[in-house]
Order: sequence, then C-alpha cells, then structure tokens
Amino acid sequence: MSDPLSPEGRPLSRRELRELRARQSADWDAAARAAGDSTPSDPSPSSEPARGSTGPRATPARGAVLETTAPEAIVMSGGSRLEPAKSNDSHAGLHDLLTTGSSPTTRGPKKRRRGAIIILLVILALIAALAFGGWWAAKQIGGPIGDFFGVNAEPTDYEEGLATGEAVIAIEQGDTGWEVSQKLNEAGVTMTESVFYDMLVSAQQNPEFRPGVYELQQKMTASAALTTLTDPDSRLPGVVYPEGYTITQIVPIMASVLEVSEDDVNDALADPSDYGVDADSLEGWLFPAAYDFAPGTDATEAVQQMVDRTRSSLDDAGVQKEDRQRILTEASVIQREAAAEEDFFKVARVIENRLDDDMLLQMDSTAQYGVGKMHDGDVFSSAEALEDDNAWNTYVHKGLPAGPIANPGELAIEAAVEPADGSWLYFATVNLATGETRFASTLDEHEKNVALLQEWCADNPDSTGCGG
Repeated sequence: MSDPLSPEGRPLSRRELRELRARQSADWDAAARAAGDSTPSDPSPSSEPARGSTGPRATPARGAVLETTAPEAIVMSGGSRLEPAKSNDSHAGLHDLLTTGSSPTTRGPKKRRRGAIIILLVILALIAALAFGGWWAAKQIGGPIGDFFGVNAEPTDYEEGLATGEAVIAIEQGDTGWEVSQKLNEAGVTMTESVFYDMLVSAQQNPEFRPGVYELQQKMTASAALTTLTDPDSRLPGVVYPEGYTITQIVPIMASVLEVSEDDVNDALADPSDYGVDADSLEGWLFPAAYDFAPGTDATEAVQQMVDRTRSSLDDAGVQKEDRQRILTEASVIQREAAAEEDFFKVARVIENRLDDDMLLQMDSTAQYGVGKMHDGDVFSSAEALEDDNAWNTYVHKGLPAGPIANPGELAIEAAVEPADGSWLYFATVNLATGETRFASTLDEHEKNVALLQEWCADNPDSTGCGG
C-alpha cells in the first residue's frame, strides 16, 4: 500500500505521521468506549492498552468492533503499521487519502533523475552556444581574440595528396637547413618559406644535404620534401641548375658533380675568348640545363658544352651574332625580375619603353648584382646598392647594365626578342608568396602598387623578400 499523502497530494512528514497515528488511536479508543457502553462487559485486568493509548482501557467485544469499524491494516513504507480508522463512513476521505496517490519511493527518484538530465542538457547547450558565439565574434573581430580561438591561423604546409608537376632545386656546398627551406619555397615546393626549416627544428634533425640538383614536385608537404632530398635517386645526374643562377652559384655545383675543386672550375671560366665569346665574363653564357657528363670530363669540356648550348638557343630565337651579348644582358634582367610566364614578356616591354623614353631602368636586380648582394633575396635594395657607382647599377647609369647579371633560359631570351605590346613603364610584385605582379603606365598607378607591396610586407614581416 502506498504511503499516506496530505490533502495537497504531498508525502506526510514525520511529525504529520505521528499526529496522524495519535488521531487514529484516539478515534480507536472512542470507538472502543462506544462499543463498551452499548455492550456491557467487565473489563479484564489483564487486557493490554490499545496501540497509541496512555493507559488501560476496556476491550470491546470482537464482533461489535468488527461490525462498527470494519478495520483494515495500513502498512507504511519501512514496515510501520497504522491502526484502522473508526469507521469507513465517517473517515472515508482519510481512508481514500491513505490508499491512493503515488509512492515517493517509486516515482520521486525518477523525477529527480529526469530533472538532473534536463539541467545537464541545458548546461551543455549554454556552453555550446557560448563557444559558437565566441568563435563567431572572434572571426568578426580578429586580432588577439581570433588568435585565441584559432580563426586567424593560416596553414603553412600543404596537405598530402596535392603534389603535382615538377620542380628542381640546386643544393650548393655548405647550404644550411634554412637556405634549403628558402629554395624549396622559391621553387613552389613548399607553401611557406620557413615550414621546412621549422620542421627540422621541431624534429631536432640536422641532415647533411649533398650538393647537386634534385627533382621534386610542386605543393609537397615539408616531410615529403625532406624524404625526397635525402633519397639518392632524387638527385639528378650530371650538372643541372635552374634559370637565373649566376656563375657564383654554378661553380660549386660543377665542382661537386665533376669531382674537381672549385678553383679548377674558376680557372676554366677565367677567359671567355677560350670559347669564342667576346665579353669580359661568361656570365649569361652558361645555359641552364641538365648536362650528363661522362666520367672524367674536365671543367673546360663542361664549360664548352654549356656555351655551345647558349649559342644554339640564341640561334633558335633568331638573334644575330652582333646582338647576342645585348640580348643575353636584357634576358638576364628579365629572368631575375619576372615571376609568372606571362610577366616575362611584359617586363621586356617595360625595359624597351624606358629605354625608348631615355629613362633610367631602375631595376633592383642590377643594383644588387653590382654590389655582390644578388642572393639576399630582398626585393628592396639597400641605399648602398642604389647609390653605388658601378657599371651594373641602372639606378645610376642609363641603358642596360654592363653585361648579363645571371644565366637566362629560353623563355627570357624569347621575351627579350619579342616583348609584349603595352605602354607600361613600371611594375611591382605585390605578393611575394604568389609572385603576383602588377604593371602600370603612370607613376601614380605604380605608387599604389608599391603601397600594396609594403602592406603585404607589413603583414608578413618575417618574409626574407621584405628584408625580414
């Protein structure tokens, strides 16, 4: 039987239960006395007092009591027992109250569990809402808040499975991990300039890179690039170097592949007339390509093959003998200044237009070459380089520089021979990561483009191209 409930439907407290028992005992005593009055009987001195009474009382006749009260026992939770009420008629409401309603021992805990689950769900929903709200606010505001929530972070490494095409880098004797990291980025192998180096530092690796030229792919992960560079099969045979390399960069590669000293290579390059070249230097005449020299080839034979390859390329482009040095000089500037393939022909047009207008070329690559800082990688030249009075500085001297500043490839030679049509007088690379270059016909347009480059460098202060 269920525990008794109050008229309001709640479980009775201990005090209320005691009061209820007292009232029930009083009712029982009253009923017993009434029965004794109507049925005379001598009280038995041995009779026990009724439950809940304070002294001896007369025991009613068994039949009289049953007829009057029709009692039934009420069992409380925990085994306690309440005596029946005086009468079904006079206490019907109390009887109904005691025998109906829900048991707190069966329903109460379930209600508490359901309430706890609901509260937990509400808390989790609030936490999710706060997190999403913070993320959204951080995305809108950016700055430190965005850094905290990670919405400002940009990827620095390519994902696996994106590698495509081909890329070639040349590792020189003594190249450090940082220098290799820069070359990988410049060749389009890695996403950022420092990701490869950062990986080496994080993994506490210090691999010894063997000089030579390596074939990789565009958009490789830093770890995949390291695997390739440490695989002997990835090293291309013979002498290989990319377009735009200078003699200074080529010498150690030749020495490594030919297994001779760098002095031997420099001696072979000392006199251009030995190879039929009418110039003060062989700069520009060592065509960038793959040369698979037979074992035992000496440096002089190797240089002769490179010069012959340059003559073949000039002949294919229709360059007359008397124009070879001029075309190679202009092509070397194009090679160092242009980024995308279509930019080669536009840069060639800028050079031609400025020469036609009797303007200074003002090419930073020529100023840097003149002071021996060609390989710093900065797009902004130092004041020293811009003001130095050497024959290659086109900020000081009008016309083309005194000679080639690098060894150009076929595309640069073609651009020098057939420039694009246009009125451009200026150009500026506005994004050093992508190589995006904008061309302008007026100084006002150009200054706006330079401002874009400065803004990009301000956002990427660690970029080597910006002097970082």
